[in-house]
Amino acid sequence: MAQCRLIIPWPAYRANGIRLPPARPRRFCPPATGTFSHSHPAARAFSTTAHRRIMDTTGFTDTQLDVRAAVSQICAPFSNTYWQEHDETQTDPADFHAALAAGGWLGIALPESLGGSGLGISEATIMMQTIAESGAGMAGAQAVHGNVYATQPLARFGSPAQRESVIPRVVKGEWRVCFGVTEPNAGLDTLRLRTVARKVKTERGDMYRITGQKIWITCAQVARKMMLLARTTPVEDVKKPSEGLSLFCIDLDRTKPGLEMRRIKKMGGRAVDANEVFFDDYEIPADTLVGEEDKGFKIILHGMNAERCLLAGEALGLGYAALARAAAYARERVVFGRPIGMNQAIAHPLADAYMRLEGAKLATYHAARLFDASKADTSITPHALGVACNSAKYMAAEAAFAACERAVLTHGGMGYAAEFDVERWFRECLVPRIAPVSREMILNYIGEKVLELPRSY
Repeated sequence: MAQCRLIIPWPAYRANGIRLPPARPRRFCPPATGTFSHSHPAARAFSTTAHRRIMDTTGFTDTQLDVRAAVSQICAPFSNTYWQEHDETQTDPADFHAALAAGGWLGIALPESLGGSGLGISEATIMMQTIAESGAGMAGAQAVHGNVYATQPLARFGSPAQRESVIPRVVKGEWRVCFGVTEPNAGLDTLRLRTVARKVKTERGDMYRITGQKIWITCAQVARKMMLLARTTPVEDVKKPSEGLSLFCIDLDRTKPGLEMRRIKKMGGRAVDANEVFFDDYEIPADTLVGEEDKGFKIILHGMNAERCLLAGEALGLGYAALARAAAYARERVVFGRPIGMNQAIAHPLADAYMRLEGAKLATYHAARLFDASKADTSITPHALGVACNSAKYMAAEAAFAACERAVLTHGGMGYAAEFDVERWFRECLVPRIAPVSREMILNYIGEKVLELPRSY
């Protein structure tokens, strides 16, 4: 039987000298191998969460392992049935978000002075992996992804008033945040975005009026705040296209004129909304500007490598969940008088998927460690960090896709049934291959920056 150990109350417990999120003391008992959870009241046959963890955790820090154990406990009551139902009804997992907020986890990588934990991207990445791996998949991860990632530029570049008024309420779960960058006519060519912010004087003081359109904005339906990137100086009036863009932390006030949202019907992760957002002279106060005017692109660049690490962790969690489910099915499913896992045509693709995930895991946490260390270690160049983070995101996305596809095929016809979950994870595994940057653009980046090949675009 697995040995239980006490998760000591935080913040009294300090791992590596860093304060962890507050939580009540509790005893953590790893489940027996191969067991399943039926803790959610709606649980039924074939719709439960496999708790057998197949990832090798050698080399992780005590802090990372404690994060993994504690977040696993928060995720445990939210069975796969919960996520199936929310996917089917396209219902936001508000109670899941609230549970993570109650444990202090939404502020895992935010400063302690603002209610966060002061931990790094290494710990945030394993938190996001654990969420996805619990069975929540990309939907569960994306429900909190924006609160972890989108607040980073605000924490570093925002004014004291902005930080103190917004971040503590995000950490407590009172407000949710979305990120407004992508546009339908620009795509990955962010420097060519067309949303504009015009500064005007009004009776209410200096304001900006926003006009334009954003697309694929996750959680906009439930968000109180949006981190918005808009052009404040026309591209023809700046020396470089990267100039003239500004970042704002704005209210999404549905009662004001000039704001419209349309939910996008999508293939996977349907529990979490994705949207087109339209601005038509939508008015925002001038003090919503984050950092300097026209310097917004440099500000969001700061967070891009961090987001690649987080998304890589989410992809890993999805892949490990699917692979564990496939291996369990292959051990138990008997055809022609023996388990199908005895057949090399089943076993070898699953073994290959495991090694791909393990390789991607090493790349992901190497990149996360570099990101955290780069704040103090000047020998870590932006080039080295960019290569590591982009490589990790690519490898994790590809490994997750392979694992999810093979999980469906291992189940045969039952892989097509929603109650076995692998079809849901397969639908969701395309997200890390596409967002926030496509695999083809990462290959372009490595070809140009590492192999010094001519730029193709």
